[in-house]
Amino acid sequence: MRLLRFLVRRPGLVLALLVVVALVVAAFWPEVFTGRDPLRGAPAEILQPPSATHWFGTDELGRDLFARVVHGARVSLRATLVAVAVAFVVGGGLGLVAGFVGGPVESVLMRIVDVLLAVPGLFLSLAVVTALGRGTVPVALAVGVAGVAGFARVTRAEVLRVRHAEYVEAARLGGARWYSVLARHVVRNAAGPVLVLAVLDLGTAVLSVASLSFLGYGAPPPAPEWGTLIADGRDYLSDAWWMSTIAGLVVAAFVLSTHRISRALGGEWEESR
Repeated sequence: MRLLRFLVRRPGLVLALLVVVALVVAAFWPEVFTGRDPLRGAPAEILQPPSATHWFGTDELGRDLFARVVHGARVSLRATLVAVAVAFVVGGGLGLVAGFVGGPVESVLMRIVDVLLAVPGLFLSLAVVTALGRGTVPVALAVGVAGVAGFARVTRAEVLRVRHAEYVEAARLGGARWYSVLARHVVRNAAGPVLVLAVLDLGTAVLSVASLSFLGYGAPPPAPEWGTLIADGRDYLSDAWWMSTIAGLVVAAFVLSTHRISRALGGEWEESR
């Protein structure tokens, strides 16, 4: 009942949840939304505007853009999930070790994190993807590496906060082994803000994935990646605005929705208690 009251009072949050759920479903089960082939064109339907037949219009080859956007979620969102998972595991691991062990280990690890933070995320992603090569997996890994530093710093800060709490000291004085203290007390109580950051980072990561795809580093054509769809419509903006605009609006909707959800998880839920 409390959750229902919380959602009823926040229609924007409900809308954000619906957008994210719909796009996640499209990423794993695109046939729920469309049965059209995103790669098959119809020469007689080139550059058709949005209509009842083609909800998002068609592109320069007569391909249905709604089908391409829906199937593009499979490529773009899966790459985004991999990127956030890499940043969460690697960055969270570094921050956990640095905050819990402390001393010279913390100093070395955090200097590495500072170096990563000194490089803008997109530039770091470009450097990594250039080294790994083009494709969806390299793009996902590159975006994940760029997000490591943020997770490391947040995790370290939370571990430092929890490590000196009274219940952690009591567990240590009670004879609990270090790994028991780490798993049962430190990780459990430090995980909340890190998980909120993971939800927030979904929006940042999908922007980075789309940016790299826009620059040509993503899956090769004719794969319907969101960034590629936006790039393909650049030459047709005057005559077929929908080609770039609608794909861009879908990316924007996902980013704004993840930000709204992370804001609810980060403070609104606790304040409503």
